Amino acid sequence: MEARLDGRAALITGGSRGLGRAMAMEFARSGADVGIIARRAEVVAKTVEEIKKESKGKVFGYAGDIAKADDINRIFAQAGKDLGRVDIVVNNAGTSMARPFEKISDEDWHADLELKLFGAIRMIRLALPGMKERRWGRIVNIVNTGGKTPRANSAPTTVSRAAGIALTKVLAGECAPYNILVNALCTGLIITDQTERITQSRAPGLPLDEAIVELGKTIPLGRLGTAEEYANVACFLCSDANGYVTGTAINIDGGASPVT
Repeated sequence: MEARLDGRAALITGGSRGLGRAMAMEFARSGADVGIIARRAEVVAKTVEEIKKESKGKVFGYAGDIAKADDINRIFAQAGKDLGRVDIVVNNAGTSMARPFEKISDEDWHADLELKLFGAIRMIRLALPGMKERRWGRIVNIVNTGGKTPRANSAPTTVSRAAGIALTKVLAGECAPYNILVNALCTGLIITDQTERITQSRAPGLPLDEAIVELGKTIPLGRLGTAEEYANVACFLCSDANGYVTGTAINIDGGASPVT
């Protein structure tokens, strides 16, 4: 089986680095036209050039803040012109914010929900009419395993991510009659450009390579995952090879989560 995306157009938020970049790269290699969105124009432009080297299709980059409705509206309108349509949406924008509940201000809550939840809501709202008209679509919401098993001192991120999982399930039911599949990927420990920040908090004092090895020992598979492995799952979910998986929140965590 080969997961191909020939003739499809994908829009990926948070697409300039890490998991977003890996997914954009894999989608492009698999035949899709790709648009990536991130805040820093210079990083977006660099990543677009890197993807173009691996792709025969169209690749576009858009600078903007997914936490701002005006930016989303502007970018989606331009992406529609550039790509011709949007068949696939991957909501990947957002970094982790975790602190004790009593230290989270209203401003923190608002910022986290605007970026991680409302950003996805607004992007999906814009994409759905075209997907329904064509009776084909794929939506993937990137969350984390903490959305299923939130720990102490993990808000507001785990609360936002839990809401993203609920949104996925709601939309899967509503979109099924139109052949629009909606899934979530629950992220565990994956090696990306954010790995150094994660290892500093979980394995302080160790060099990065050693910290990655030590963190891997806490995972049933004995190692951290790679961004390429992650992107492969996303590519399958967004392809015609997947015709029956929808409404799921799939753990990509090497077996670390205590729940399925």
